[in-house]
Amino acid sequence: MNKFSFFNVKLVFLVMLVSVLSSCAQNKSAIAQNKSIKPNIVFILCDDLGYGDVQSLAPETSKIKTPHIDKLNQEGMTFTDAHSGASVCTPTRYGIMTGRYSWRTKLQSGVVSGFAPNLIKEDRPTVGNFLGTEGYHTAIIGKWHMNFQYIDPISKEVIRKKGRNLPPVGATIPDGPINRGFDYYHGFHHAGSMKAVLENDKVILHEDEINMLPRLTTKSVEYINNQAKNKDGKPFFLYVPLGSPHTPILPSKEWQGKSGLGAYADFVMQTDATVGAITKALKDNGFSENTLVIFSSDNGASKAANIKGLAKQGHIVSAGYRGSKSDLWDGGHRVPFIVRWPGKVEAGSVNNDLICLTDIFATFSDIINVAVPSKSGEDSVSFLPALNGEAINSTRAGVIHHSISGHFGYRQGKWKLLLSRGSGGWSSPQEDDTTLDNMPIAQLYDMENDAAETTNLYLERPEIAEKLLQLLENDIKNGRSTTGEFSQNDIDNIILWKKRTVSRSKKAKNKKKKSKK
Repeated sequence: MNKFSFFNVKLVFLVMLVSVLSSCAQNKSAIAQNKSIKPNIVFILCDDLGYGDVQSLAPETSKIKTPHIDKLNQEGMTFTDAHSGASVCTPTRYGIMTGRYSWRTKLQSGVVSGFAPNLIKEDRPTVGNFLGTEGYHTAIIGKWHMNFQYIDPISKEVIRKKGRNLPPVGATIPDGPINRGFDYYHGFHHAGSMKAVLENDKVILHEDEINMLPRLTTKSVEYINNQAKNKDGKPFFLYVPLGSPHTPILPSKEWQGKSGLGAYADFVMQTDATVGAITKALKDNGFSENTLVIFSSDNGASKAANIKGLAKQGHIVSAGYRGSKSDLWDGGHRVPFIVRWPGKVEAGSVNNDLICLTDIFATFSDIINVAVPSKSGEDSVSFLPALNGEAINSTRAGVIHHSISGHFGYRQGKWKLLLSRGSGGWSSPQEDDTTLDNMPIAQLYDMENDAAETTNLYLERPEIAEKLLQLLENDIKNGRSTTGEFSQNDIDNIILWKKRTVSRSKKAKNKKKKSKK
């Protein structure tokens, strides 16, 4: 071979080498992620999506098409007995972020409305700062709804809440998600202030609520795309707490009428499409194989969905479980819960263990093999063993339920105790209903044989009721429901038995007596 030919061979080799190196550089992030021990984590949380709204979870009673969520179900593990930490929004989200029941704080009932200090204390570890300290880039794209304050851009004073006022564009947030462990935040506080679009620690614009779901979809995809461009191969945690299908029920124009079942069903279908956009972005960027995806909801479907109207069309939002959002009955807090993790979780598998959304913290801790920080995750149990097809090693006796009015419930195994006569929420009968005047003070159900909670066994099985009540009292008193270092509740006076409100009939009688006087 002469020098000229040798030079040509070397040149061709160098060109090929440069091409290979260039191709490797373009995919450096994805390659590094795939080799990483720590997986990326994407947690999609719907707002007010009922268990029966996902077609594959209730094929006989669900009439809404949810192909992308169904695909997650086919590719991952479905937990059939998963529950939110409460039957309404704020307390559930607090439990997800902290691994602790919200009723251990000053929030004993209802939800928050913004323009107030963050419900999560600054020194309390969150999932965000926990993963952040372990090398994750952390982001929340969506609804916060655990309070934060706004500082007026001109006066520099804290803005007070007045009715349904919006924070002005340019207002800053001193105690928002980026002050509770997240590197990036884009979204809104809650449904009542959805027009105010927030990014990191600032209000950046006001726009119509109908644009929020498309905005969150776009921003989630952008975030995943940007993570693929990072050259350090750093794992990421993307928390996507959507505001749909919660009110305002506003499907975009292209989704209006799609379901044939009404606006709520259209909005569920659009929400499903958002799930599809996120999972597609993961696949397109080479992240699918090393990304744990969790899909769930913060509580059951709301009455705003027109539950009765949907039922007439054959769609049952709660899949036959009694009640809906706000209630102690399972329709209020039994939620869809699907986990996809290729190579780790068996595709199409089903798990019937009792879990709670407070378990997110301990599970993430278990996945990255780093202990939960001291005095945190008091009500969190890792379900990682279940993902591996093994039994969950729980030190928690049972799961505590909580309704919008602050009524307590306790579930252990097949038994469920409710410290209320009625729903504890918006469903009938409520605590002031006259039909409950001669009913037992509590309810006890055998969920194995009576999942619809139709037969109250409180008087027939007093020993079971007493046992569950004692466990509930201990979990409240100990400041935690798992074993571990004692942790003080934020308030001392947590009322176990809520006072029953005066029934409508008694109110009417009292009114007549007063009028006679």
